[in-house]
Amino acid sequence: MRPALFLPLLLLTGLACFALTLATGTASFDPSGTWQALLADGGLEREVVLTLRLPRALAAFGCGALLALAGALLQALLRNPLADPFVLGISGGVGTLVLLAMLLGLSGAWLAGAGLLGALASLGVLLLLAWRGGLRPQRLLLAGVILSSAWGAVVTLLLALAPDAPLRGMIFWLMGDLSGVDPGMAAVPLGGALLALLLTWPLARGFDALGQGELSARALGVAVDRLRAVTLLVAAAVTTLAVLAAGSIGFVGLVTPHLLRLAGLRRHRVLLPACVLGGGTLLMVADLAARTVAAPLQLPVGAVTAALGAPVFLWLLARDGK
Repeated sequence: MRPALFLPLLLLTGLACFALTLATGTASFDPSGTWQALLADGGLEREVVLTLRLPRALAAFGCGALLALAGALLQALLRNPLADPFVLGISGGVGTLVLLAMLLGLSGAWLAGAGLLGALASLGVLLLLAWRGGLRPQRLLLAGVILSSAWGAVVTLLLALAPDAPLRGMIFWLMGDLSGVDPGMAAVPLGGALLALLLTWPLARGFDALGQGELSARALGVAVDRLRAVTLLVAAAVTTLAVLAAGSIGFVGLVTPHLLRLAGLRRHRVLLPACVLGGGTLLMVADLAARTVAAPLQLPVGAVTAALGAPVFLWLLARDGK
């Protein structure tokens, strides 16, 4: 199959999974019942579909799109297939400051502000550690690993000091949680993913050239330092938005670009939009499993993505090893 044909296929798959998400849950509807619920003036079915399932599905698709796009950008930036949205420690900074705000009893816009402050602090530390004589991928990756470990230690300390009442909610959010999505803000992650795609898609040629080596990219006229700076800023922004919306959700940004490259998508002009569609669909399916597998209990969606993503990634490593 030609690589460009994957985009319509991914779009159709995403729409089918979206319809399945709206129809499936503790109370399941057939397709006609879901459509009637959307058109009805009132009733329990309409309340379930429009108030509960639709915002959650939109947020899941948007966050998955953000994470997968960030993964593709960071893998292109670092020329490292193991890079993902959490490798640079930015998500750790967001999570740490948000947990601290929760401990202080803050909510709403204060949590968003705390998360933004954590992202800016992480980005500032990364640039101080890694940007000396130019932004070097190896130094940036090493600085990110160290910073991520430091934030993890702070998170552990905060959880140990937290009172029992908010502890479960904090842990659940930290593992990835879409159950508390604000219906009025459900489309924000998807809007952020589309905006980030519009900003980075024109850079696809530069990403392709950078994959051949920095010297080759410079010889082709690519402004490598500017490309890296823009990519790092956009990846940090979309990771921050995803973490603020749904907590820490792993493996989506790592596995999605791998699977799409395995399907033959090498050029970033196709890979980037494919990551938006594929990552959104993957997280939407994972969230559907999180709220139905152990119903009426709901599982953290981050645990589901880890359970699905870890075996896939091990298989990819085994395949590459051969």
